[in-house]
Amino acid sequence: MSLTAYDLTGRTALVTGAASGIGRASAVLLAEAGAAVHCTDRDEKGAADTAALITDTGGTAYSHTVDVMERDSLTDAVAAAVRTGGRLDIAVAVAGIMHRSTVLETEDADLDRVLDINFKGVLRTCQEAARSMIATRTRGSIVTMASGAIDTGSPGLLCYGAAKAAVVQLTKTLASEVGRHGIRVNAVAPGWIRTPMTDRDSSTAQHQVEEAMAGRSPLNRVGEARDIAHAVLHLASDASSFTTGQILRPNGGVAMPW
Repeated sequence: MSLTAYDLTGRTALVTGAASGIGRASAVLLAEAGAAVHCTDRDEKGAADTAALITDTGGTAYSHTVDVMERDSLTDAVAAAVRTGGRLDIAVAVAGIMHRSTVLETEDADLDRVLDINFKGVLRTCQEAARSMIATRTRGSIVTMASGAIDTGSPGLLCYGAAKAAVVQLTKTLASEVGRHGIRVNAVAPGWIRTPMTDRDSSTAQHQVEEAMAGRSPLNRVGEARDIAHAVLHLASDASSFTTGQILRPNGGVAMPW
């Protein structure tokens, strides 16, 4: 296969959660592949910093303040992407939060907030992106962010895991519905990745958590945000032109489902 399949020159991408971590790494890598990237996040400075990382190295990027709980801000960002590029070719829904509580400790408000951001936020992003792609007759790619929590019981992560499992169902259903328009929809389900969301502090306890997670992997390491960005690039590009409704699991081999 020619490496030109990964060339995104002339394409327009939108990434939510682009202020840091996997979102930032994905935005930067898509730009390195040639895409004009719209970096969105509710963290205005973080999104702007990511866009600056791209433009400072010769890429094309824009930043927008977007809260995925507010549809209007997503609608505006998609419209801006279409104005600058003529169409939206790629949408990557990364924005999310982590909440820790056991099943017995979980309050309704906890679950509501996580679902609103981690599931409904992805749903809103997918809806706005797909509607735009259909309107402009764009054979686009939508990439959602699931989690290794979909494959195993994860003590203390009920809300997070449930929302990510819902993202998987959304991904498969949307792929089935928009494939006739030439739009592909796939998910990435990362294992333990070192990001600001997981790297809560530099304490001994945090180090022990990472050591334990690395020990579960046949590769004996945890992942980096760039590892997941490469998975995103694959699904966003023509290299995966016959792939839709699938879950790509860059998890270091911690889970190996059929």
